[in-house]
Amino acid sequence: MSRANILDTRTINYLELIGNGKGYRVPPYQRDYSWSEEQWEDLWNDVLELRGRRDDRHYMGALVVEGTNDREFLIIDGQQRMATLSILALAVIGKLRAMADRGIEPAPNRERANELRNRFIGEKDPASLVESSRLFLNATDNAFYQDYLVQLRQPLNPRGLPKSNRLLWDCFRYLGAQLDKVSELKDDGEALARVLSETVARQLLFILITVDDELNAYTVFETLNARGLELTTTDLLKNYLFSRVKVSSDLDVLQRRWRSLVATVATERFPEFLRYHLLCEQPKIRSPRLFKLVRDRVRTPQDVFALLDALEVRAELFAALSDPNHGYWAELPSAKPFVRDLNLFRVRQMTPVLFATWERFSREDFVRVLKLMSVISFRYTVVSGLNTNALEPAYHEAAKAVLDGRATNLATLFERLEPIYVDDGKFRNDFALLSVDTGGQRKKLVKYILARLEEDASGRSCDPDTDPATIEHVLPENPLDDWAQHFPRERWEAAVYRLGNLTLLESAANRRVGNATFIEKIRAYSQSAYALTRQIPEIAPEQWTLDLLDARQHRLAERAAHLWRADFA
Repeated sequence: MSRANILDTRTINYLELIGNGKGYRVPPYQRDYSWSEEQWEDLWNDVLELRGRRDDRHYMGALVVEGTNDREFLIIDGQQRMATLSILALAVIGKLRAMADRGIEPAPNRERANELRNRFIGEKDPASLVESSRLFLNATDNAFYQDYLVQLRQPLNPRGLPKSNRLLWDCFRYLGAQLDKVSELKDDGEALARVLSETVARQLLFILITVDDELNAYTVFETLNARGLELTTTDLLKNYLFSRVKVSSDLDVLQRRWRSLVATVATERFPEFLRYHLLCEQPKIRSPRLFKLVRDRVRTPQDVFALLDALEVRAELFAALSDPNHGYWAELPSAKPFVRDLNLFRVRQMTPVLFATWERFSREDFVRVLKLMSVISFRYTVVSGLNTNALEPAYHEAAKAVLDGRATNLATLFERLEPIYVDDGKFRNDFALLSVDTGGQRKKLVKYILARLEEDASGRSCDPDTDPATIEHVLPENPLDDWAQHFPRERWEAAVYRLGNLTLLESAANRRVGNATFIEKIRAYSQSAYALTRQIPEIAPEQWTLDLLDARQHRLAERAAHLWRADFA
């Protein structure tokens, strides 16, 4: 990140941040106040630890603002911290006024309250006598903040407030209660004022980053995101889109449609959704360039609503592709197994192709495309473990060809995807060496592979999600000394998770044979309901060796090559 992209980067304390007439505004449609007791408690404990230790400092993290002039700033990141510190200042001011009302140093405490308000909150308008503020929150929270918190007025019905307004009020009450718990602050206005004027004002430090436009704000965000920056990519994209629309009625419509869209695709997945949407038309869209691309393409209110129209068409499908049980598939149940497969393989690069074929192909052909995506992914990613960087360009080209009318059926689509379709020879060789740890999430993958192979061998259904079988390791994960002759330790570790060493077995039999000898195991295998398991005593009637494991896995690889095959290959 070049220095030219940043107006100023420096360490600054809270007093310098809020002083000298500076004003801060949260963009109207940035997210609502969301801190709760966990964050309030952390902040309060930091303040307590600093009290009485004037040489200590505590960093509050990066604060990113966009300067509109030398005194007015938009808060790009840090609104939660700024709002909470402002509420802490108001809680202190409220306590000082309460002390004065109770007759405790009335004049000095009122003066302290007024000076602190002028310094940290804002000044009173000499005509209306209404307290002003240097901080303005978003569209949802600002009216409550200005009309109640800044004026130190209690709302008539706190329970009826919108959630974020209620959190603001609860924060004020929480911090006031914490101040009351510190005995030496209870009736000592000077000590109480010092909490704000010294501890908070001078000992809490920010890294202030001032940027000159939204694009540079996004660049800063990408750089600092791994360090816990509050603002999300979705927030920044949303703020930019809303900044293009100026008419109040249009903003209301945009707000309703935006909420519906993000609720459908999920806030945290919106950038991924937007990227795959754009990859249908444009290649090589990297996440760090997403904001710049949107800014270049979306400049007018018409552009904003056109983008929203296009996203809404694909949002429900995007959400459904992550869930085989989504209601979207109720009328297309044949899609469910392949949606399950793609999620099990943890692959998403094909999403642009699925967007395009859903819109251009029949529903029957769309299911065949899902199957093709499952086969390609299983061969390329799961078994051969090839470089996934080659996938997005291929899927982009295929999606664009479908949308442009150059790929009008499954055969012409496959022509464009053939370069990433692993051929049978390589697939068999890679499958014959495949090793998959059976712990954690990978256990589901192993059961899926074994269940598909079992279906092919037995001719009966074997659903990996519902079949009661367990995964049996012929060579146990913790073998006894009897196994050492054929599998010394250095060879055992390489063999135990090979596919040729794994099979399906009834749970009771699996518990019974456990770490038993091979001869004891094959008695259970011969009585199993699973065809692949019954074949093991035929392959190895007396002993299990690495050569026999290899032989079995090569046989499974032959079966896999015709089982996971594209219809057009």
